[in-house]
Amino acid sequence: MKKEEVETFLHNKVENGETVSPVLPDNVKNYMIDIDGTICDDIPNEEPERMATAALYPDALETINQWYENGDIITFFTSRTEAHREVTTQWLDKHGFKYHGILMGKPRGGNYHWIDNHIVRATRYRGKFTELIQREATVEVFDDEQS
Repeated sequence: MKKEEVETFLHNKVENGETVSPVLPDNVKNYMIDIDGTICDDIPNEEPERMATAALYPDALETINQWYENGDIITFFTSRTEAHREVTTQWLDKHGFKYHGILMGKPRGGNYHWIDNHIVRATRYRGKFTELIQREATVEVFDDEQS
C-alpha cells in the first residue's frame, strides 16, 4: 500500500455522519518498528555520529519490505530525537527500506505498557526476524468487569 493510499484510507472514515477514528481491516497490520537494536546496531542518542554507518541486522530489510509489499503499514517508532531525523531517513533510504512514516521521540528505557482504545499486539525482537507465529501469553488488562 502506497503512502498516499494509507493517508486516504485512514482519514476518510465516517459513521452515522460523523468522522471517527479509523479501524484497519483484519488483514492489514499497522507495524510500529523500533530502529536501534531492532533493525540495526543499538546506538544511543548520545553517539549520533554512529547512526549513518549502523550495521543492518540480518533479514530486517527483506522481512519489513515484504510486509510493505503485502499491503501492511510500516512506521518506524524510535527513541531518536528530531535532531536525528535526517540521518535516520538517509540511512533507511540508503538501505532500501519501504515505509510509510517515522515517529521520533519514543520514550527511552523499554518496559513499555501501551494503553489504547484499539487492538494492540506486541512482538519483542530477540535478535532474529522470522515469520510471525501465534502463541498464547498472559497479558495485563483493565478489570473492566468491575461493578
